[in-house]
Amino acid sequence: MGKGIHTKEVEQLFDAIQTLESREECFAFFEDVCTVNEILSIAQRLQVAKMLREHHTYTEVAEQTGASTATISRVNRSLVYGNDGYDMVFERMKEQEE
Repeated sequence: MGKGIHTKEVEQLFDAIQTLESREECFAFFEDVCTVNEILSIAQRLQVAKMLREHHTYTEVAEQTGASTATISRVNRSLVYGNDGYDMVFERMKEQEE
């Protein structure tokens, strides 16, 4: 994980997130905690990661998500060298769909 992320404050944030029980609760919490642009940026990164895992080109990803090539590259770096967080979430989402 990135430097400095393992703090009491971040642990408290993650504990708070884990208490959320529905999509509506997520909307309420994140709309209070984050700006609209922060939420949209995180959602965009998730979509970029999904498309990259589906083997879309950077051009396709940029056109469909509106993400910059810098953002796409940053997400791709996380997919290649990160902590497998995206893949863990994608696998769980796939299991829930089935």
